[in-house]
Amino acid sequence: MDTYRNFIDGQWLLSDAAQTAPNVNPANTDDVLGTVRLSLREEARRAVEVAHAAFREWRATPAPARGRIIARFARLLEDDTENLAAILTREEGKTLAESRGEIRRAANVAEFCAGEARRMNGETIQSELPANFAYTIKQPHGVVACVTPWNFPVAIPVWKIAPALVAGNTVVFKPATVTPATAVRLVELFNEAGIPKGVLNLIIGSGAEAGDEIVGHPAVRAVSFTGSNNVGLKLYEQCARRGAKVQCEMGGKNPVIVLEDADMNLAVESTAQGAFGSTGQRCTATSRAIVHEKVYDNFIERITARAEALRLGDGSDAATEVGPLVDGKAFKTVLSYMDIGREDGASLVCGGTIAEGPGLRKGYFVKPTVFVGVTPDMRIAREEIFGPVLSVMRAKDFEEAMVIANDSEYGLSSSIFTNDAARIFRFVDEIETGMTHINSPTTGGEAHIPFGGIKSTGVGEREQGSTALDFYTELKVVYVDYTGRKREGNLY
Repeated sequence: MDTYRNFIDGQWLLSDAAQTAPNVNPANTDDVLGTVRLSLREEARRAVEVAHAAFREWRATPAPARGRIIARFARLLEDDTENLAAILTREEGKTLAESRGEIRRAANVAEFCAGEARRMNGETIQSELPANFAYTIKQPHGVVACVTPWNFPVAIPVWKIAPALVAGNTVVFKPATVTPATAVRLVELFNEAGIPKGVLNLIIGSGAEAGDEIVGHPAVRAVSFTGSNNVGLKLYEQCARRGAKVQCEMGGKNPVIVLEDADMNLAVESTAQGAFGSTGQRCTATSRAIVHEKVYDNFIERITARAEALRLGDGSDAATEVGPLVDGKAFKTVLSYMDIGREDGASLVCGGTIAEGPGLRKGYFVKPTVFVGVTPDMRIAREEIFGPVLSVMRAKDFEEAMVIANDSEYGLSSSIFTNDAARIFRFVDEIETGMTHINSPTTGGEAHIPFGGIKSTGVGEREQGSTALDFYTELKVVYVDYTGRKREGNLY
């Protein structure tokens, strides 16, 4: 059994902290992978200081050379897919197929970012003055903190760390304490790829101590965070007080609209995939289905049958379609929403209880759940549950469906199922989300395309794709006056 170590200045170091937490397989709580020591403030401070000291030399490394290291990491990550997928499934709970898919996504992101190292271009701008050359360049901030969640413990760290390093920043990486093994393996692969000492540092610890020390340190000039709104907004406030740059990707309550002309087989399968895949533990998961009244009963009958047919189990079993929730805290939270939904007046048509059966007794398994009779004011229609729970609402027409879909503080992802081109384009124009899908699930994205949301979902620049480096660089404007003499007049 491992005791997970921090990685500081190119060395794997055991924390001096006395407080520990077990790393438990959520599919079988008797299976303990290792022990986490919750790092001390002093250790987090040391990681920041090391990153700060390494910045000058890393910044001076040509961007294409930085990109080659990230490209090597991408290849190493691909080669390690089966090993890392097994680790990921064992400590987070998702199926092996989902773990492999996440690792492929991460490798694609790293590959894309490596290419961006040769496209860190500015622009030349025509000056209004004669004999004056104006242009822009992109420069790194310095030390960047990457604070990541447990639900995508490979992909999300990669899509933060890779662009941060390509841009010339040094990084302090603080993963969720629930998924330390994947974090350690990622840093091992970055190190094997040739990241210099001090450029990438790993601290495993609580947000209240290690995380607070990192994001509050004056040498940390930018913080990229993915997680809950409660934590993200506090972090945003903390960083704003000292003028640090912040990027927060937070909650979602993603709607799918199913209209009367939809391909019902496609709509049901896609909604089930979005609502119950990864056990609903995705910020892009389908949480609300808004269904035209003409097909409402048909949709409910089909989505219920699909949910009840899903096979639950240990993600390492190839036959498993839905794994466990990540830990006891998530388990209790999701189960509490079953009571909340019933108390608010919604009706359960399937699920709503602990899953029982062979191989499930020692894990955090909840049956895929469908609530009907849900109204927009109910908590299960407004709050992020982060589990395999779908709330179905009725709409009399497209206009009412749009009002319900936009009645949310969140704005991450959305989807519509219809064959009406006019309503498709109206939906695209009017839906209040940062990403949307037509006749496909609310989940999914591509490595070379921006990712992120609006409203309470997101703060700061988008992640990935053509926007990947925006957050991790500052734009500098340069004026070169080659007149060789003093200019006369008002120069603003």
